[in-house]
Amino acid sequence: MLKMGDENHPFLEINTNNIINTGGGSMNYAVVKGTSYILVHARDMVINNGTTQSTERVINPNSEYLKKLPNHLRSYEEAVGYLPNQVYIGNYKPEDLNNHPQPWYENPLQEADRKGKYGEIMPEDEFIGLMKIVDTFDLVKLTEEFTNEVKGKLEAHPLIREDLVARLKSGEDISVIEKLIEEQGAEPIITDGKIVGCVKRAHDVDQNLSAHVLFENLVVKASGVLAGLNLIAKNDINPDDVEYVIECSEEACGDMNQRGGGNFAKSIAEMVGFKNATGSDVRGFCAGPTHALIVASSLIESKAAKNVVVLAGGSTAKLGMNGKSHVEKNMPILEDVIGGFAILLGENDGVNPILRTDLIGRHTVGTGSSPQAVMTALVTTPLDKAGLKITDIDRYSAEMQNPEITKPAGAGDVPMANYKMIGALGVMRKDLERAEINDFIKKHGMPGWAPTQGHIPSGVPYLGFAREEILEGKIQRAMIIGKGSLFLGRMTNLFDGVSIIIEKNPGKVEEGKGVSEEEIRKLVAEAMRDFASHLLQD
Repeated sequence: MLKMGDENHPFLEINTNNIINTGGGSMNYAVVKGTSYILVHARDMVINNGTTQSTERVINPNSEYLKKLPNHLRSYEEAVGYLPNQVYIGNYKPEDLNNHPQPWYENPLQEADRKGKYGEIMPEDEFIGLMKIVDTFDLVKLTEEFTNEVKGKLEAHPLIREDLVARLKSGEDISVIEKLIEEQGAEPIITDGKIVGCVKRAHDVDQNLSAHVLFENLVVKASGVLAGLNLIAKNDINPDDVEYVIECSEEACGDMNQRGGGNFAKSIAEMVGFKNATGSDVRGFCAGPTHALIVASSLIESKAAKNVVVLAGGSTAKLGMNGKSHVEKNMPILEDVIGGFAILLGENDGVNPILRTDLIGRHTVGTGSSPQAVMTALVTTPLDKAGLKITDIDRYSAEMQNPEITKPAGAGDVPMANYKMIGALGVMRKDLERAEINDFIKKHGMPGWAPTQGHIPSGVPYLGFAREEILEGKIQRAMIIGKGSLFLGRMTNLFDGVSIIIEKNPGKVEEGKGVSEEEIRKLVAEAMRDFASHLLQD
């Protein structure tokens, strides 16, 4: 409301609610233009690179767990046929999990495809070849025999460009690799139980450039590159249009003077082919991807960039993380895949779903750590700002871990726990009745399907489905929630979390159209008539 006169005695009021700012502000939201999701089956990396197993070899090298472990590893075909993995790459919907007999690992899909609507499931040998391809410092050494075998497979891969395949080179004699492992601390690369290469250390004394750390970081980079290549292919994207890349995994690259200096984002962009992009890394433990979505949206809204890619590679450290519980219960090792994703955000095109940066949930320093306080900050506070009920969000996507992985380890069904808390808040707010909680969970929740790779299951696995369902008119809006355990870094005991709403695009309004002089004259004339009417009444 525009008032003329002093605050207590205005003589003219103009209702500015009728003036719509079409040149920015609320209409300038970023949109989700495409997504990709990839998995890498990493059977031997479970044994040799997962921290649960590597720690066990140090503490108890003759343990029964390590002896039994190889018999509980799945084949590539079994991993591809596992329904949650197929949901992750987009060949099935989350709700299909409810209709499939459980346990899912005992009821594999028949004739499952490695290629998905959103991405793919890559076998370990091809991925090892990709690690060599993305290595720019000649740290990865592969045997000549293995190089020849994997080269043909990568040449046949539709997304691996000729210039990338050429980076494989010709390979080394096995004796050279064995010497690097035995005498210079190189990390073995093993597949099918056989050494096929190694990752060299990059410094004699710097632990940040040790072979072990570089192995982990090259896995992050390679899986991030695979996600980026799939993003381009699955969404018909011109890579030259991307201006900024944000990488949001949980690893860190640097040296002894700057351990987390970065930059995964730019190193991945280089290999993917985003030649017009710069970039940076965003970290926040499991909440990192949602933080990155908010940063990326803000870059677009501020006109700093027109197209921003948010992506992340996966983690070898978390492979087999709950393996002891799985082996103890005579289950297969389900944490045998490395995850990755990529999301393209762009300027408002009037079609793709918008990200509501004006409705962000934030766990602040003063929020507290109780489950109720956390969910209030992340869910109900932004809803209150928009005047929405809990039931106005069609889908909530928080920690979408596969419960078949977490329940045997005693961590319960994480998505279900989140939905129960959100439902309870709805009852407290009188948005629904207590008897309606189960129906609320069925309607607004989903079973978990993502691998327990920390940042990978944290909200973003549903973003591809959310975009698709909004465009198809099946839902109006969804909330993506990221939560992070900052205490793991030993710098604070604080919890962390952020959320953002993805919503149907109301349609594009021409930028810069603004309000015409004629419209302003009409508003002023209307206000003057009201003013004259009040004078006559007086």
